[in-house]
Amino acid sequence: MDRLDEMLSVCGPLLDRVDDLLETSGAPEGHEVWRELRRVRLLPGPAVRAVAELRPAAFDDTVAELRSEARACAEAADELPSPGDWTGAAAEAYDTTRRRVADRLSGDDESLDERLEATADLAEALTDWMTKSRLDLAVALATALGSGEALTLAAAPGSPPAESETDAAAAVATHVLRTIADNYADADDLLQGSAGLAEPLPM
Repeated sequence: MDRLDEMLSVCGPLLDRVDDLLETSGAPEGHEVWRELRRVRLLPGPAVRAVAELRPAAFDDTVAELRSEARACAEAADELPSPGDWTGAAAEAYDTTRRRVADRLSGDDESLDERLEATADLAEALTDWMTKSRLDLAVALATALGSGEALTLAAAPGSPPAESETDAAAAVATHVLRTIADNYADADDLLQGSAGLAEPLPM
């Protein structure tokens, strides 16, 4: 359990109250919460719980395994035997094939070992991103929980809700959703920068 898990265990009622007010009463016209809702496309409660599902530790073994496979490809390329004393057309054809296979296994940016290393780099970057996203959100929730808006929302709800309640819900939602949206924008940049990994290796 990290800081986000701890904060989520105490922030549940606040998030539920914010979600309820946004669903039933909306938010002031022109309030910045509308922009953050469009960016995240989730209410604060579900958005926070989606981030809480991110588990950086799940990638710990993956990074090491990918780098190990990359080293194995490089070693295999180095160990492909040359024709030696073998000569003639068959020897030349074999050596051409050997060099091509070696280049596919290890060499330039399109080789298998470089692809594996790049994938490991991406997995490592995503692990760092998940860790940062969880920490940033935990801090945002702690700030929201200690705010005056949280005190307003903790009071007995009015029927219909008072303007101060809807304003408070919109303020808390803005703070939480902006933190999530900004972090997910960073993840999108990471994935866009690694789009080439989805392309097949050249034949």
